[in-house]
Amino acid sequence: MRIISETRLKKACEKHPDAEPSIQAWKKLVKALDWNSFADVIATSVFAPDQVKNFVIFNIGGNKYRLITCINYKTKAIYIREFLTHAEYDKDKWKNDEWFDS
Repeated sequence: MRIISETRLKKACEKHPDAEPSIQAWKKLVKALDWNSFADVIATSVFAPDQVKNFVIFNIGGNKYRLITCINYKTKAIYIREFLTHAEYDKDKWKNDEWFDS
């Protein structure tokens, strides 16, 4: 899978240094896999993925952070939409993303 854009992950590591090991592990896992559906994500990810409409959310850093993605299974691309603390995620502002299928 291709990650678009890794710049957002780099910024997340700068803002939350404690999350960097988990982000790097997630990147390594994702790049080694070839997902065709959310079922594939569930079967191969240790990051407790959850699907909310068209977004896939991963638990990062022992449930401390949320990585919000949009996966295009046909093009094998994962679009990084947000990296939030659990508290920020719970405010649901990420659902205002223009890509979120309401």
